[in-house]
Amino acid sequence: MDLANAPKPSWRRGRAAAPAPPRAPCAPSQLEAGRIVLLDAEALAEPGFRGQWESLAREASVPNPFFEPFFLLPGLERWGRDARVTVKAYFVGGQLCGLYPVVRWRRYYGYPVAHATGWLHANAFCGTPLVARGHEEAFWRALLAHFDRSARRALFLHLPQLPEGDAVGDALEAVLAEQGRMRTVARRESRAMLASELSPEAYLEASMSAKKRKELRRQHKRLGEEGALTFERLEGEARLVQWTREFLALEAAGWKGEAGSALASAEETRTFFAEALRGAAEGGRLERLALRLDGRPVAMLANLIAQPGAFSFKTAFDERHARHSPGLLLQLENLALLERPGIAWADSCAVEGHSMIERLWREKRTLTSHNIAIGGPARRALFAALMAWENRHRRRPS
Repeated sequence: MDLANAPKPSWRRGRAAAPAPPRAPCAPSQLEAGRIVLLDAEALAEPGFRGQWESLAREASVPNPFFEPFFLLPGLERWGRDARVTVKAYFVGGQLCGLYPVVRWRRYYGYPVAHATGWLHANAFCGTPLVARGHEEAFWRALLAHFDRSARRALFLHLPQLPEGDAVGDALEAVLAEQGRMRTVARRESRAMLASELSPEAYLEASMSAKKRKELRRQHKRLGEEGALTFERLEGEARLVQWTREFLALEAAGWKGEAGSALASAEETRTFFAEALRGAAEGGRLERLALRLDGRPVAMLANLIAQPGAFSFKTAFDERHARHSPGLLLQLENLALLERPGIAWADSCAVEGHSMIERLWREKRTLTSHNIAIGGPARRALFAALMAWENRHRRRPS
């Protein structure tokens, strides 16, 4: 698996894992005191609150870097103000124990149906709220009660991209059953995930046939014949500005650049990417991989580290070398996540059925988008009628 005799990552050279920062847990004994508070962008950026927010991220029963300060604040600055996004903060005895960004939309899949929804922008890939361990059910009860009281024009609450089978998702199911609250599934998708006790070498052997592994070795050899092939793994802020520029240029040189969907295609996404990477690096949450040919990147990958998970945030490769599969060759080195201390799984953040990553990562992470009844009996009856119509329409043959 070694690409051009690349050095082992620090955790594979025997260095002890860095100790986790101290936590400020929410006391489960204070559950009954929980309340939802609405926060604007100014309140979120206040240093005292940000400290609690970062503590919550470390204490969260399910990690989600996309709702952490380093990622959510730059997104809110660029896209949240015009959309009037508000953040629902769940406090217990003065301690922040839950956080979820929400926006109210007037339309639902093109129809004039007002609703409230968890907020995700185009470069955020998981919608699970940040909730402190032991407070999952209390958080959902408080949030749903909040929308019952202040539904305003919203007919229902939409919860996008919640992973199934984790503590936060299971708590939602328990609360819905407890309250007899109607819910429909708007969408369910499964994307590639890495979760195994195997070593990287054993995992590769289990994932790919001997013939396919031989083909990868051949592609690696052919790519190396075109120049000096090297692999790098960086953490922290080392060479971050240059690395970011190289990534943006590499992505823009391919089909995304031609389609106008590359990060560099718009000032907002370009600066957001740079700011999010800088914030992740400052907090020790960023891992960067690159495969280089004569010093020039032919494949790059940015992982966000949120223990016990890792998230493959963005990847790009040089399409001029597509016949050598540089992106897949880089993913062979990314299997080192299997041996990284504190990491139990990795989310590919890729679309379902992704042709490259699903050749290698064999596990799946299923994410569900829910529509949930809120308000009083009349509103819930109208919601039930709308969902029944939607289900009939969805099943109708095309």
